[in-house]
Amino acid sequence: MLRYIIGRIVWTIPILFVVSLLAFLILQAPPGDFITAHTATLLSDGQEVDYQQIEALRRHYGLDQSVFVQYWKWISGVVVGDFGVSFEWREPVSSLIWERMGLSVVLATTTVLFTWALALPIGVYSAVKKYTFGDYVVTTIGFLGLATPNFLLALILMYVSVVYFGLDVSGLFSTEYKNAPWSWGKVKDLLAHLWIPVAILGTSSTASIIRVMRANLLDELHKPYVTTARAKGLSETKLLVRYPVRIALNPFVSTIGWIFPQIVSGSVIVSIVLSLPTAGPMYLTALKSQDMFLAGSFVLLLSVLAVIGMLISDILLGIIDPRIRFAK
Repeated sequence: MLRYIIGRIVWTIPILFVVSLLAFLILQAPPGDFITAHTATLLSDGQEVDYQQIEALRRHYGLDQSVFVQYWKWISGVVVGDFGVSFEWREPVSSLIWERMGLSVVLATTTVLFTWALALPIGVYSAVKKYTFGDYVVTTIGFLGLATPNFLLALILMYVSVVYFGLDVSGLFSTEYKNAPWSWGKVKDLLAHLWIPVAILGTSSTASIIRVMRANLLDELHKPYVTTARAKGLSETKLLVRYPVRIALNPFVSTIGWIFPQIVSGSVIVSIVLSLPTAGPMYLTALKSQDMFLAGSFVLLLSVLAVIGMLISDILLGIIDPRIRFAK
């Protein structure tokens, strides 16, 4: 297992290099660049544009050079921890993204834990008690959860909170902690606000996992090994936990690799609606303004999360499923 983990870590280096190159080329694919978009914004606002200054800015940011020269300057800086300077914010990218990415990872991790803690036992109950009243109730709630967009649920929650309870549910911090340095009080304030976006983002995921868990477990419950274990006198609870539930968990564990970046990038609209200081809104703004260093850094970090998630999923699969063995 240790050799396998080391091998996977070594392979992440060329994978991340290829991903960063492809991401940089894709960001360069649309016509124009940040200066072009900035010029168009000034013209649409009726402001005068000094084209000599525009060309000077393009030379200053290195946008007059080839794509591969720009990429090499960026990636060589990333290796030593310098992600470049954001064109729009005019600040180092590293000072802009770390706190937002950290909050996004906390939100994503909490959402995954909340989703699994709620969906897995409900999915097991729904499979074991299939076609009962409880199963029908869970199924109905699950379909409603799948059919309700997260951003719509966020808007409804905000409206009910403000109109009927006089509460502001937007953001992740109270006013006094928004710009305050990190402390235990700020952490507790974050935890007090975190449950709202977690509940919203976890609604559709919980409904989906309940249905998948139910289907997977129903496939396992009637297999010969379950019948044999039951014939040997094993209690139903121990039988479920030791054999079919462990096998039915495989699809969830194998999706850890993409679930983190999916939550981070898929929660953009909810983050905008709830005014969350996470990576999503800044990532969207960087893409719209063609701020390639900032957008490219987000893509690279999301790729790192995916690679780490795949490594964790492979390790967990080897632990929970005795049929899986690593050859190396």
